[in-house]
Amino acid sequence: MANTILYIEDDTEIGTFTKAFLESKGFEIIWLKSSYDHEKYLEKVDLVLLDIMIPGLDGFTVGQRIKKRNAETPLLLQTARTSIEDKLKGLNFADDYITKPFHPEELAARIDILLRRFDKVSEDCIEIHHLKVNIKEKRIINIEKEEEILLTEKQLKIFFYLLRHPNQILTKEQIYEMVWERTFIEGDKTLMVHIRHLRQKIEKDPNNPKIVETIRGIGYRIRQ
Repeated sequence: MANTILYIEDDTEIGTFTKAFLESKGFEIIWLKSSYDHEKYLEKVDLVLLDIMIPGLDGFTVGQRIKKRNAETPLLLQTARTSIEDKLKGLNFADDYITKPFHPEELAARIDILLRRFDKVSEDCIEIHHLKVNIKEKRIINIEKEEEILLTEKQLKIFFYLLRHPNQILTKEQIYEMVWERTFIEGDKTLMVHIRHLRQKIEKDPNNPKIVETIRGIGYRIRQ
C-alpha cells in the first residue's frame, strides 16, 4: 500500500509543487499549511516532512513534540536556514535535514531511505479478489479480463484511502474529509455517489460488492 506523508509547509508555491511531485512518485500526501491540528494525523502517516518556518509553533518545537510522541515515525526537516547551528539543532531530534532550494529527486531519495530505515516501505503490488493493484503507479488491473481499470481522481483517492486501511471500518466523515479536504455535512450524498460509480468499475457485481463493503450506518471498508 502507498506510504502516506504528513507534509507541513506554509508556502503555497513550494507546497503545491512538492505535493504534486511526491504524488507522482506514488506517495499519499496530507498537506497542512500550519502546525495546527497536525496531531490528529500522526497515527495515519508513515513519515513527516516538516518545514521549520511555519505559522503557529516553529518547526523545531513541533518536530520535538512529534518525535516524543511518535518516535517510530521518521521525521524529515526542510528549511531555507543553512547555518550549521540550525542543522545541529534540528538533527538533535529529527532523522534527516534538507535545505531549500532542493532538487525534488533528492527529497524523494531521502524519503525512501528513511522509510527503509524505519521498515515502512510498502509493497509495490497487491492482489485483491480479481484486481491487481500497483500501489506506486496507482494502476488497477482486472486480472481476469487483462484490462486496466481507469478511475477518476476522486475515485482513486477513495479507493487508495480505503486500501491503506485494510479490514478497517472508515466512517463517511473520515473518507470525505480526507478526499475532499473539507468538513463533512450530514446528509451529503456526494461520497455515496462516488462509491457507487467506483463499484461499477471495480466490482464483478456492483449490486453485491465484495471489495468495497458498506458498513450500514457507519461507512465503508475493504476486506482482505
